[in-house]
Amino acid sequence: MWPRLTLRDLRIIAHYLGVLVAFSSLTYVVPLVTAVVLQEWEPLARYLAAAGFSLIVGMILQFMYVQPGRLNRQQALVVTGLAWILLAWIASFPLFFSGHYVTYTDALFDGVSGLTTTGATTLVDLDHLSNTDNMFRFIQHLIGGLGLIVVALSLGLFGRGAAGSLYNSEARSEHVVPNVVHTTRFISRVALTFIVIATVVLTVFCLMAGLEPLRALLHGFWLSITGFVTGGFAPTSQSVMYYHSFAMELFLILLMLVGSINFVLHDEIWKGRLQSFFQDIETRTMMIWLIAVTVVMALAMCANGSFNSLGVMLRRGLFMIVSAFTTTGLQNITSNQLTSAFSSGAFLVIALIMAVGGSAGGTSGGMKLYRVGIVAKSMVATIKQTLAPDSARVVVTYYHVGRRTLTTEVSREALTVFLLFVVTYVLGTLIGVAYGYDATQAIFESVAMTSNGGLSSGIVSPGMPFGLEVVYIFQMWAGRLEFVTLLALIVEVFTSLKPHRKAVGQ
Repeated sequence: MWPRLTLRDLRIIAHYLGVLVAFSSLTYVVPLVTAVVLQEWEPLARYLAAAGFSLIVGMILQFMYVQPGRLNRQQALVVTGLAWILLAWIASFPLFFSGHYVTYTDALFDGVSGLTTTGATTLVDLDHLSNTDNMFRFIQHLIGGLGLIVVALSLGLFGRGAAGSLYNSEARSEHVVPNVVHTTRFISRVALTFIVIATVVLTVFCLMAGLEPLRALLHGFWLSITGFVTGGFAPTSQSVMYYHSFAMELFLILLMLVGSINFVLHDEIWKGRLQSFFQDIETRTMMIWLIAVTVVMALAMCANGSFNSLGVMLRRGLFMIVSAFTTTGLQNITSNQLTSAFSSGAFLVIALIMAVGGSAGGTSGGMKLYRVGIVAKSMVATIKQTLAPDSARVVVTYYHVGRRTLTTEVSREALTVFLLFVVTYVLGTLIGVAYGYDATQAIFESVAMTSNGGLSSGIVSPGMPFGLEVVYIFQMWAGRLEFVTLLALIVEVFTSLKPHRKAVGQ
C-alpha cells in the first residue's frame, strides 16, 4: 500500500522545494544583466521583482524544515513534480506584464512551454519583444532542457542524502559515472561546450545574413540554446526562415541531432568508443526509424507536388523531419505550409515522428527511441517464446552501454510509459475535436504538446480556448516528466487526502 504523506514529509518536501525555487531566482540574473547593458528599464523592473518574489517564496518554504535530512524516493518525486509547475508559474508573471499576451493563461502556457522545452508559443508580436524578455525565454529553455535537478545538483545545492533520489525523479536513471553529482556536472559541461561552439558558428551565419554584430551575437546565442536543448523557441516569428540561410539550417540539423543523443552515449563518443555508440539499441533504432520515416515522407511529399523542385523539397522536408524527430520545433516553413503544402500523409508522418522522439537521457521529448527499441525486443521475445519448445529458455539481449539481458521489469517499464504516452495523445486529440477542431489538426497538436515537440498546426494561438489551453499545459508537464513523477504526485496527494478506514469494532 502506498504510504501517506505525514506532516514531517510535507515539511521536508517544502524545504527541498524551497531550495529549488530560491535557486531559480538565479535564472533571472542573465535577463537582468541584459536589461542593464541594453538599457531596457521597463523589463528590468519586472525581472527584478520576479527574482525577489522567487527568492522570498523559496526562503519561506525552506524554513518549513531547517534540517530535513535524507530525502526518500516518494518525497523526491513530489518535490520534482511540484517544482516544474511552481517555477513555470513564477516565470509567467514577468512574461504576462510584458504586454505581449492576451490572457494570463497564455503567459502561463509560455512559461510551461519554455521550461519543458516544448517551444510552442501564444505570444503576440514576437518581432517586437524586448531583448530582455527574449533572453529570459531562452534561459528557461536552457534550465529546462538540462533539467532543473541536473543543474541544481551540478552546483552542489543538495547533500548526498538527496542527490540520488532527486536525479532519478526527473525521468533520469542512467549515470555517466557512479557519482550522481559528477554525472550532472558532465551533462552541464557537455551542454555548455556545444552551446559555446554553436554560438560562435551561428553568430557568423547571422552576420552573413545581414544582422548587426550585437543582434547577431544574441540570435546566435539563442539559436544555439534552442538547437542543442531541442527547445523550439525562436527569436523571430518566422523561426529559421528569417535568416534565409541553407548553411545555417544544415548546422542546426547537426546541432539538434547532437542535443538529442543520450549523454551516456556522448561519454562513449568522447572516450573514443565509437563501436559502443553504433551498437547501442538507441542508435540502431534511430537509424532504422529515420530511414523508414524519411522514405515515407519523401513519397508523401512527391505525391502532393506542392514544392516546385527536388532541392526545395529535400531542404524543407529534411529540416522538418529532424526538427520533429528531436522534438525541437524549429521551422523552415510557415504553419500554413505545414497544414496545406504538406499532404495529409506527410503531416501525419511529422506527428508520428514527434510522438516517438529522440534518445532517453538526452534533451529531446516523446516516448524515446530506447523504449521503442525495448518494446520491439519484447515482441521478438514473445514470438520466440511462443515458437520455442516447452523446455527451451528464451533469452533476448540488447546493447546499451554494454550487453544486457532483456528482463520482465525492463519490458514492463518501457511498455507502461509507452502506453501512457499513447493514451495521453488520444485523450488530447478527443478534447481538441470536442472543441470543434479538425481531427488531423487535433492529433498533431496533442502529440506536439505531450511529446514537447513544439510544432503547431495553428490551434495553439493567442487567446485560444481556456479549457484546451489548460489541457495542453497539463500535457506538456506530464510529457516532460514522462508520467512517472506526475503519477506519483497524484497518488501521494490522493492517498493523503483519503480518510482512514476505522477498524471493525472501534
